[in-house]
Amino acid sequence: METPSPYHPPVKRSLSIAGHATSISLEPLFWEMLKDAATREGLAVAALVARIDAERIKSPTPPGLASAIRVWLVEQMRDQ
Repeated sequence: METPSPYHPPVKRSLSIAGHATSISLEPLFWEMLKDAATREGLAVAALVARIDAERIKSPTPPGLASAIRVWLVEQMRDQ
């Protein structure tokens, strides 16, 4: 069986964050990593995204939410 390619366009998903609906586009690899991170933290994906969102808003130059999620995931990998 052939391993699926990690190069896949972003997939849009809708989540409710801080009481409002939002859509986020991430590549499937990042969705998988986000799901794994949420499981490790004992949180729902939406709760983890809300936490990342709250952290990014505090930045002097906040990136978009999808970018913040990618950066957060890379930081987590780097810290391991």
